[in-house]
Amino acid sequence: MTALSVALRRHRKLMEAVAVLAVISLGFAALNTLTHEIRYSQVRAAVHALDGGRIVLSLVLASASYFTLTFYDFLALRTIGRPLPWRTAALASFTSYTLSHNLGLSLLTGGSARYRIYVGAGLDGPDVAKVVMLAAGNFWAGVLAVSGTAMLFHSGSLKVGSVVLEQGAVHGLGAAVLALLGVLAIAVARTRHLKLPGIRLPLPCAHEIALQAGVGVVDIACAGAALFVLLPGADPAQLPLFVLAYALGIVVALVTHVPGGLGVFEAVVLAVAPGDRTHLFAGLIVYRLIYYLLPLAIAALLLAWREGARSPLLSRLVGGAATSLSPLLLASATFLVGGMLLLSGSLPAVHARMGLLAGLVPLPVIEASHIAASLVGTALLLLAPGLYRRLDGACLAARLLLVAGAVFSLAKGIDYEEAMGCLMLAGLLQFTRRAFYRRTALTETPFTAGWIAAMLMAAGLALWAGLFAYRHVPYNDDLWWKFALRADAPRYLRAALASSVLLAGVAVWRLCAPGTIRGDAGAASEDEAAINAILASSARTEAMLALTGDKQFLVSEGKDAFIMYQIKGSSWVVMGDPVGAEASWGELLWALRDMSHRRQGRLVLYEISPAMLDLAIGMGLQIVKYGEEAVVDLTTFELDTPQLRSVRKSERTAGRAGARLRVVPAAAVPVILDELEAISNEWMAAKGQREKSFSLGAFDREYLVNFDMALVMVEDRIVAFANLWCTQDRAEASVDLMRHREDAPRGTMDFLFTNLLLWAKARGYRRFTLGMVPLSGIDGGPLAPAWAKAAALVFRHGERFYGFRGLRGYKEKFAPHWEPRYVAGPNGLGLIQGLHDVSRLIGGTAGSAPARSMPPVPASALNAGMLPA
Repeated sequence: MTALSVALRRHRKLMEAVAVLAVISLGFAALNTLTHEIRYSQVRAAVHALDGGRIVLSLVLASASYFTLTFYDFLALRTIGRPLPWRTAALASFTSYTLSHNLGLSLLTGGSARYRIYVGAGLDGPDVAKVVMLAAGNFWAGVLAVSGTAMLFHSGSLKVGSVVLEQGAVHGLGAAVLALLGVLAIAVARTRHLKLPGIRLPLPCAHEIALQAGVGVVDIACAGAALFVLLPGADPAQLPLFVLAYALGIVVALVTHVPGGLGVFEAVVLAVAPGDRTHLFAGLIVYRLIYYLLPLAIAALLLAWREGARSPLLSRLVGGAATSLSPLLLASATFLVGGMLLLSGSLPAVHARMGLLAGLVPLPVIEASHIAASLVGTALLLLAPGLYRRLDGACLAARLLLVAGAVFSLAKGIDYEEAMGCLMLAGLLQFTRRAFYRRTALTETPFTAGWIAAMLMAAGLALWAGLFAYRHVPYNDDLWWKFALRADAPRYLRAALASSVLLAGVAVWRLCAPGTIRGDAGAASEDEAAINAILASSARTEAMLALTGDKQFLVSEGKDAFIMYQIKGSSWVVMGDPVGAEASWGELLWALRDMSHRRQGRLVLYEISPAMLDLAIGMGLQIVKYGEEAVVDLTTFELDTPQLRSVRKSERTAGRAGARLRVVPAAAVPVILDELEAISNEWMAAKGQREKSFSLGAFDREYLVNFDMALVMVEDRIVAFANLWCTQDRAEASVDLMRHREDAPRGTMDFLFTNLLLWAKARGYRRFTLGMVPLSGIDGGPLAPAWAKAAALVFRHGERFYGFRGLRGYKEKFAPHWEPRYVAGPNGLGLIQGLHDVSRLIGGTAGSAPARSMPPVPASALNAGMLPA
């Protein structure tokens, strides 16, 4: 992999955020061009001219759309054979679509809401993925059906910007879309399952396809109609073109991943839909309030009420999902309220209210309140990620700022609507404050690329809205210093400047903040020496994983033990038992738990032995059996026994083909590394595998030169190899990396293992470990917990994905005894997320930084405030 590709992978999320910001900028530029002839006063008048009947009808249609979309998940659950009550599917659909509609990035927002709810209802990760894929397919089928029908019934040409399609071309394109949809439906109906990487997706039958397509069409039709009824004087004959414009707007918004499609959706609809653009723009503004923001407010109210009141009725309705979803929804609501305050500061005040305010409040207070409200809005944008992370400091600060925002909204223009929104959200945060329990420093709040993009989008929207509202006001330097009751444009300039300075100040502060202290070179050197000494005295071969170069270390105060770990996502994953004096294990684990908690992480203990269970239980971690390790007792091992008949036969077959065992000392290994690398590359290509990490070694020259190498030779040619893990006290021997040529004699690996067992026994080693078998030995009986039943089912029927039973069967040939291994982590969803991070850690790159570039950290560093990156 080239340095360029590594850099691109490392900065992928940042590049995606930059791409989204570029699309947002293009959307605002297009919106500015399309509304160039429209005045703010005209749009405001058009909004006020909407009668209550149209608004009520739009609310009814929007409600029908949201009710219909609950059946996406309901039908998908039946298709995968995991039906749930409608109320559970409805909650998952409503919250996930509410979040994805407003925030975009549906896999990260709506998908996470579905995951939390469905896992709580008993589904696993693959089941949730299947539901998401089927629901997405149903939605896109509805969009295609509505778009194709609209094009088929449209009369006249279609103009999109400078591109003009004649009526025949439009009809042909519509027919092609519908034909494609029909072909896909027939193909799906005839294919019962779709095989995807790591998942087998059940597909709906013919009548299920018809139901799901009907749901999609009704959903899109109701959602589009909710906008159409907001346009006074709209010609019903233009309905097909309007529906097509609406569908295209949805497609562009989803494809570009712009949060909520803000600006992009409006630009597409304005460019394609017929009619007066002033009324259309006004309708789009009201529609966003009805279809996007109102459902988000309802979802936040519902879950906050459930979180705060613990109502039995709501418990039956939403189950245990409120606790996990409230922070996500309330963080989104806080972000939107912050954007509302910024947007309000960019738009002219209601003159009638300003006249009333002038008799109550001095002008300097009005001017100061205008700037202060915009600053509060900016601060709420910055606090939203902290709420998402459940920080108690963020919750407290947000409540105080929301109350202040309500006061400033009243003092700057009697904007009681904004004040009510601020106070309601402050009340919800007060009501649900128990959900924000993480006692961490607010300065540690992580601003991810997604949050930064959303903040810049909100600030950009407020800036563009002010430019739109005051485009008729000629700019001059005196505007900055003009203070008058009706001087809206100067107030906008000053508020925009203050918000920009605050955002820039926070950005500079974060960029210039001191990095994490990692200790000096002397301490690092001492800890490396301590680790080498501890490794030399270890009685377990798994301690050799400390040399793979992909781990961080924590050394005990007495320098008689260490733990190896790595950070992936929010998980701090410990590999195996601590190495060294057992008396220091508790000190190390509690120290690492404290470090992970202070850094908003979760602690996961991976592949621990029974000796660790008491400590894990004492730390309040959930224990799950992960599998079993095969161990051969070399003191009683004899090759000439009935149990080893098949092994003897394979070993002799390879021996007759000329196979011989040779053990090369570590000092001579560099001489043969080129040949070993060629064998490894051949083996990887033949197996279609890629190197793993963390829980086992990879072909890394720096790693392999630490060990003796076992070779299988045929006529002085290496056909297989394995690096040896051997403890200095001869308590245990094992192998890590095992590779062979395609033309190796039959039975080569049996020959290798058999002769290594005899070699180790002859040299006085007491035991030989053959490694782990995941999910082995887990009882999936009727009274077993759900995770045990699922693990036993995968072990019995998951051969095509991993070969669990085959792996155990192979190791059984050597007559080992089986020792259990466990995983320990936080209770509930946190453990599932931790295991997901473990799988990413083993299957991909390591966490924050490779261990070779980061010296070990002693436990005593905790007292000095030293924390790993």
